[in-house]
Amino acid sequence: MQLGKVIGTATSTVKHPSMEGCKLLIVQLLAADGASSDGEPVLAVDPLGAGRGDTVLLSSDGQGTRELLKSDTTPVRWSVQGLPD
Repeated sequence: MQLGKVIGTATSTVKHPSMEGCKLLIVQLLAADGASSDGEPVLAVDPLGAGRGDTVLLSSDGQGTRELLKSDTTPVRWSVQGLPD
């Protein structure tokens, strides 16, 4: 699990069937201090409805994402798991 800040959204006219209906977010991962960036932004699926500027809790757990999307063949790695207060 890692904290990140939503910096934008992404749209796709063609995507893997497991991603149909999923909102895609561009998320800047945050370092342990919760303020500075940690590497390059990632693309994450969002079942919770986060928006630009929100802090989110991300997971790169493949098994969890496969269960979330109900697909054993999804290419998705990152998913939003929570919206911390």
